[in-house]
Amino acid sequence: MRIATWNINSVRLRAPLVKKLGEMRSPDILCLQETKTPDEHFPFEAMREAGYEHIHIHGMKGYNGLAILSKLPFVATDIHHRCGQEDCRHIAASFDGFELHNLYIPAGGDEPDPEANEKFAHKLDFVNEMAEWFENRYVSDQALVAVGDFNIAPYEHDVWSHKQLLKVVSHTPPETEALEKMRASLDWVDSARHFVDMDKKCYTWWSYRNRDWKKSNRGRRLDHVWVTRPLESSLSGHEVLSEARDWEKPSDHAPVLIDFEF
Repeated sequence: MRIATWNINSVRLRAPLVKKLGEMRSPDILCLQETKTPDEHFPFEAMREAGYEHIHIHGMKGYNGLAILSKLPFVATDIHHRCGQEDCRHIAASFDGFELHNLYIPAGGDEPDPEANEKFAHKLDFVNEMAEWFENRYVSDQALVAVGDFNIAPYEHDVWSHKQLLKVVSHTPPETEALEKMRASLDWVDSARHFVDMDKKCYTWWSYRNRDWKKSNRGRRLDHVWVTRPLESSLSGHEVLSEARDWEKPSDHAPVLIDFEF
């Protein structure tokens, strides 16, 4: 089984890229973030033509939005609201054997000060709420997967320059410490770092501002797939499809694919 996560940055604009990803890598489950469309305008037909008969969505006009596209049938689906807001940042689906959570954690604005920047405060509140929610709702021997654009690059080699980005939102200590608290809530396994040594660079996002993103390679690992310990032994492969960053009208994020063997 192959699960992919991808911040697509408008599913209507980039629906053809979903089909292209399906033809190239054929994920069984594809989780999208930043779909940026209300549910009534979601491109269902294009997703079904790409091979996804089972579709769970929660979207809004212009911002945020999530989708779980699957070739496997859902056992159940759910929508969760965070921090007292209904801003389309957390959906879930149960499958035969595991439960999947698709998250779009707030970006947090530009100023890493929760008192001066309410967007940054919201981001920290969201991650802290998720940590508490996971810990209170589940136990660590349940088979769970959490994926999405977490908007946090937690480790030194998840960014192009640890020293230069320590005060840049996405890699600041308050964020990385909050995300570690969330990871520790169920002793989640960071699947990318299961395959990629901690001293190796690993990125999933390259800014549109970099004219030659490949040459500058100033990336960050913002997109994640976590699994609980019962699924750790099933992990069999990992890929960041960085070539997608060069596709026509690309997202600034690359798809992340994780393989399982059961």
